[in-house]
Amino acid sequence: MGEYYDKVMYLGYTRRLSRAPVISAMPQTQSELLEQLSRNSTPYHDPLTRVAWDKLSLDEFWLPEEALTLYGLPEYDELTHEQKLALSHYEFLNFIEGALWLESIFMERISRSMAHLEGNLGRAIYRLHELREEAGHSLMFLELIRRSKLPAPRSAFNRLNLANLLGRHAPFDSAAFWIAVLIGEEVPDRMNRLIRKHRDGICPTCYDMITVHIIDEARHIAHARESLEGQISELSGWQKTLYRPVMNRVFRQFVHAFYFPGPKVYELAGLTPGKEWAKLARNNPARIRFVDECVSSALRLLRQHGLHLNWR
Repeated sequence: MGEYYDKVMYLGYTRRLSRAPVISAMPQTQSELLEQLSRNSTPYHDPLTRVAWDKLSLDEFWLPEEALTLYGLPEYDELTHEQKLALSHYEFLNFIEGALWLESIFMERISRSMAHLEGNLGRAIYRLHELREEAGHSLMFLELIRRSKLPAPRSAFNRLNLANLLGRHAPFDSAAFWIAVLIGEEVPDRMNRLIRKHRDGICPTCYDMITVHIIDEARHIAHARESLEGQISELSGWQKTLYRPVMNRVFRQFVHAFYFPGPKVYELAGLTPGKEWAKLARNNPARIRFVDECVSSALRLLRQHGLHLNWR
């Protein structure tokens, strides 16, 4: 029952945020789930029309202070208000860079998978819904970067060699690929939901973006969970043992890139030398607790499938 409860929660969460029709029963098969998710993706609402772009401001936090890497340190308390604002802007941009990287991989893989559907109409329809939604998210993120006129920090994500190798080249219907997808969707989604609790403390434009992303990702995560269950159930115990060190390395690389920005982010925010501030963030107990909370859902789900990973 656990996996069905999780799906109900994700689908119900989507309905509450988007005011979609009430889900009367839990889909019992993958084809029924895909049909339900496709229905919830219709009609399509362009993210660019769902964000209050006119409210974008550099005079407001883009991330709540609790979500900043330096929050909780005495050095953070000594920063000026302007420095804290700038840090929130550039850390949010780093967050966006990670999302753009993830979505570029997934859009590439969905497009390639369309040539091998073997007449499965339901699967083809849902994948195109996902492709459209991921493209919309990417356009939304790029629009924020364009409107902000801020220099985007250099992304560390393209340098995650193992994660890029798995994401771009692991077979689409393999457990390795769907473990990577689940990690890439669950971990940022948890941070999105934590951020969304601070509506009154962040720029309305950023709040709108987070909300749009959560609504669509709830469906994507439900699909990723279902796909992973189907693939991982076919793995033997020794195969899971072989998977563990590889997936653990991918998990660590991703979490560190996502939650601990490189020195350039701090330097763009006016904090120099950047290496010293990045080191402070990596050793910040409050940040470590924050990351623990953000990754707990993904770790718990993977443990249920016999994969015991950690990010430290």
